[in-house]
Amino acid sequence: MSFALPESLREYIDARVRDGNYGNTSEYLRDLIRRDQHEQAAQRLRDLIADGLASGEGRVVTGDVVASLRERALRADA
Repeated sequence: MSFALPESLREYIDARVRDGNYGNTSEYLRDLIRRDQHEQAAQRLRDLIADGLASGEGRVVTGDVVASLRERALRADA
């Protein structure tokens, strides 16, 4: 994969590598991507929690409820 960066960004990346935080440019970019993936997953979890809180009163989770949810999930995967 190759792409162009403005000189100011290239200088910033080079400085991060020179500071010893990363062995090379590729390590720095991989770390940024991993951090972005982690943040996206964390945001998805926050969104799901917010949706759950906004969905109303909770309910008691019995064995029947768990079985029903499991069945729905398995059908959705098929």
